[in-house]
Amino acid sequence: MKRWRLWVGLIISAFFIWLALQGLKLDQVLVDLREANYWWLVPSVATYFVAVWVRTWRWDYMLRPLKHIPVRRLFPVVVIGYMGNNVYPFRAGELLRSYVLFRREKVAIGASLATVIVERVFDGLVMLVFVFVALPLTPIPSAEVQTVVSLASFAFFGALVVFFGLAARPTQALALTQWGSRWLPTRFQQPLLDFAHRFLEGLVSLRHFRNVVMIFMTSVIIWLLETVKYWFVMHAFDFEVSFFALMLMNGIVNLMTTLPAAPGYVGTFDTPGINTLMLYGVPQAVATAYTVVLHAALWLPITLLGGYYMVREGLGWSDFGRAVEMADKTPDKEQS
Repeated sequence: MKRWRLWVGLIISAFFIWLALQGLKLDQVLVDLREANYWWLVPSVATYFVAVWVRTWRWDYMLRPLKHIPVRRLFPVVVIGYMGNNVYPFRAGELLRSYVLFRREKVAIGASLATVIVERVFDGLVMLVFVFVALPLTPIPSAEVQTVVSLASFAFFGALVVFFGLAARPTQALALTQWGSRWLPTRFQQPLLDFAHRFLEGLVSLRHFRNVVMIFMTSVIIWLLETVKYWFVMHAFDFEVSFFALMLMNGIVNLMTTLPAAPGYVGTFDTPGINTLMLYGVPQAVATAYTVVLHAALWLPITLLGGYYMVREGLGWSDFGRAVEMADKTPDKEQS
């Protein structure tokens, strides 16, 4: 990764951690961590991997216009990608996922990367739905939440409109890209057109209403399962909030993790989660202990499994650099 990206992520994470430490009694956090009932992590982790399996099926559904790949073969690729997100900054695991898919199944990186980006847009939309559903049922007077929701709504709905437009008019989109590429240096023109071509191939699943409904409904199931994980982990601690409050926390936390951050979303996950729980009257120390354990339960199992799959695939850290290089190749070279 370029150093400036890493430093930007580290600075943003450090800022959020600093916010979380304001007024926090670390000794009380340690007490709450010691008194937690960690047996509740067993069903929480199991639920999370069910959600990952559903994510894999969703990706298979989106990839079918390109190539039908059995879910059991696609699952390790998805896990490697999420592991990459946990250890690389700027969600670099998404590119690693597309690279591994190319290595295993010869699906063009640009096309599969388009499906991954569409996944993220639908995930963002579901997070917004969670927020919109939860707020009337568990109202909290927070201007910060309103600001996050407003900005995220504009970003995700805007991206969805753009993707629908590209999927509906691929020929016009390529013509527009070709016209715009004339203003670039010659060495960048053909790679840009090649990538645009592959990217538009990956948007084929958005051309049919049934596909869009299936992708959206699957996304809802995925994030409901993740909220169930939040619910299980909550029972390990001495507090209780409604399921809708956890839906709101899930929505806000995952919207905030779209910001650049250090690997593993350090700070951008934790601080919004702690603050959301405190708005419902959960003591700061308990909210911090819960959020730290929840974050670890989300991060550690899939990272370990992803590392195992990477070793089994014969991959190393240098393969991320190869993924970046492969993303710039032409379709003919990718398929060779």
